[in-house]
Amino acid sequence: MSRIIAITNQKGGVGKTTTCVNLAAALALTRRRVLLVDLDPQGNATMGSGVDKHELEWSACDVLLGDVGIRQAIMSPEAAGYEVLPANSDLTAAEVGLLQAEGREGRLRDALAEVADRYDYILIDCPPSLNMLTINALAAADSVLIPIQCEYYALEGLSALLETIEQVRSGVNPQLEVEGLLRTMFDARNNLANQVSEQLIEHFGDKVYRTIVPRNVRLAEAPSHGMPVLRYDKASRGARAYLALAGELVRRDQEALAVAERG
Repeated sequence: MSRIIAITNQKGGVGKTTTCVNLAAALALTRRRVLLVDLDPQGNATMGSGVDKHELEWSACDVLLGDVGIRQAIMSPEAAGYEVLPANSDLTAAEVGLLQAEGREGRLRDALAEVADRYDYILIDCPPSLNMLTINALAAADSVLIPIQCEYYALEGLSALLETIEQVRSGVNPQLEVEGLLRTMFDARNNLANQVSEQLIEHFGDKVYRTIVPRNVRLAEAPSHGMPVLRYDKASRGARAYLALAGELVRRDQEALAVAERG
């Protein structure tokens, strides 16, 4: 059975797409079957996976609007090592179309149900805003992974996101949980970053991943080459961080499964 994880933060520029692409690549390297779903009209996760968003025959937009089956739209880019449901600016039209559609919050959930048994992990890259696309992601997901930059306004934005998750839980997806908080673009020389990091651990405990993603030039360069950093420079600090995150995620899942079996 696949695990569906929405990667989201309503604040932009926190490493959301970077996390989605590189965690997908890292999980694929552990021999997990992975699908990356791009739900951001910017299509950055699509491009970062080696797929040209301007040359798509079918996209997430067509799937959400019911114009094509999800199997037809999924692609297998060689540079990635995982499969991709790609997106481009057409998704903006999908968002408008969904407002009038029947069962609009569950369109993605229904589509993923058709292919879920093919994957161990399905990662959803959400847009940096609360809209119908994000609601579709949260309705489809088992849990939410929140990339967070340790800066002044981080905790304020986080509280707004947690309220949104609670609203979705009380409405369309009672099983939705917070998977974990990932500290990104971290600079240990910055006193404020260390203070915010300590506050996160104080408030959220073991929901904060031990893995910390540092500021890393290779991470920033990889998308322009259309590949995850693990393919671009596997020895870089950024690549090692996402391999560590994948290991931590898998270990948590194995521990949870063992507890469930004992119970």
